[in-house]
Amino acid sequence: MLKFPNNFWWGAAASGVQTEGSKNKANKSVWDYWYETEPERFWNQISSSKVCQTYEKYQEDAELMHKIGMNSFRTSIQWSRLIKNFETGEADEDAVAFYNNYIDALQQKGIEVVLNLYHFDMPLELYQKYGGFESKKVVDLYCLFAKKAFELFGKKVKYWTTFNEPLVCVEGSYLYEFHYPYKKDMKLAVQVAFNMLLAHAKAVQAYKDMKLGGEIGVILNLTPVYAGDDANPPQENSPLTVGANAIVSTKEDREAAIWCDAFFNRSYLDPLVGGFFTPQLVNFLKENDLCPLYTEEEKKLILTQKIDFLGLNYYVPRRVQARKNPVAKGEELMPQAFYESHKAAHGRFNPYRSFDEIYPKAIYDMAMEVKNSYGNIKWFIAELGIAMNLEAEGEPLPDGLIDDSFRTELFKEHLTELHRAIAAGSNCFGVHQWTFIDNWSWLNSFKRRYGFYRLDLNSGKRIMKKHALFFKEMVKNNGF
Repeated sequence: MLKFPNNFWWGAAASGVQTEGSKNKANKSVWDYWYETEPERFWNQISSSKVCQTYEKYQEDAELMHKIGMNSFRTSIQWSRLIKNFETGEADEDAVAFYNNYIDALQQKGIEVVLNLYHFDMPLELYQKYGGFESKKVVDLYCLFAKKAFELFGKKVKYWTTFNEPLVCVEGSYLYEFHYPYKKDMKLAVQVAFNMLLAHAKAVQAYKDMKLGGEIGVILNLTPVYAGDDANPPQENSPLTVGANAIVSTKEDREAAIWCDAFFNRSYLDPLVGGFFTPQLVNFLKENDLCPLYTEEEKKLILTQKIDFLGLNYYVPRRVQARKNPVAKGEELMPQAFYESHKAAHGRFNPYRSFDEIYPKAIYDMAMEVKNSYGNIKWFIAELGIAMNLEAEGEPLPDGLIDDSFRTELFKEHLTELHRAIAAGSNCFGVHQWTFIDNWSWLNSFKRRYGFYRLDLNSGKRIMKKHALFFKEMVKNNGF
């Protein structure tokens, strides 16, 4: 049996906007507005307005989490629900009561609550008035929101995170058009990325100044980058090896992978954990007149506000190769000017997630990167998501369970790699599956299913999946 460290977190992750529904919400988020104006962009035109109904069913859900042995759970506070007046930070009384009751229900079942402050859900008013995180005004209003949340819930909740996947906000909204306002502007993307770093730093500083006795961190999507069909991520001057770990890429492919890693991993890891801005990116920004507007004081604040722990989300690896053709004259400068995507020649692929590659070893590589390059900061897997769809999971079996054995087998493979990393000294203290119950997922809505429980969209009923029973036994044994 593979045993994990004592007091290991076994749980799940979700977000407010993806689970709560919109009942009694004080304000709209950009997602509410986007669906109202362009519902056709969303899979099967399903919005987040009702779906999981956690606002009304939080007690039932806490019991269902307890039933399968979960000892921890991460969700987010919706800025647009908690705050009635964004300029003053005045809280909405109904939202305060809801979040207090939700936290109490979880804690009464022995579940450690982790609260995240921002999960892609910019309040509509702040985007329409200021451009969201395009503006440093919104950085200050975010800090006001954070302080209010700490003040209201900080004595109960001892684990906080500032952002979930901040880089995805930048990519989706300002580079690749899968989040609102779906702009395509590299210089603006850089400014937003900097402003979110600043917002994070100010929130961390505020939390520590309040001396609430807990811990604060951030959740990043660290996606290991591989050159071509290589088994390992590239290092500077990687030696050629033979056998199972053979490097089969070219020098140019490995250089492309290092660039890709700088854009999508080190851009946030370096300043938030390493205490420095990635030199490769700094030079690139200077050379291309893409530097954000900032002060030395802001820069210092970002680099000196140390987090207590790190959350890392993992779904799929990223494979790249050198560009076969240079950027065309007049083509807008984007990260992929330095690389292009590569599909593994002999890989395994998930037919229920756009045939993305299945590569459990990436968990080990991710853990070793944190151990070797970032001071072995304590960290946990904040999301481990293994997608299926409704058709693949099928109808309930005679015993009432959904057969998602595909998920369980892949989950075990990934945890085996994590166990190997922990044995090698990685300072990992937990695993949260994405997610507790099938939930609404942005433009994909319910196209992909990830939960321990199925959500029946017509009735709202939660239906247990077989994987939940494996999980319960694993938690009981602290291993498998």
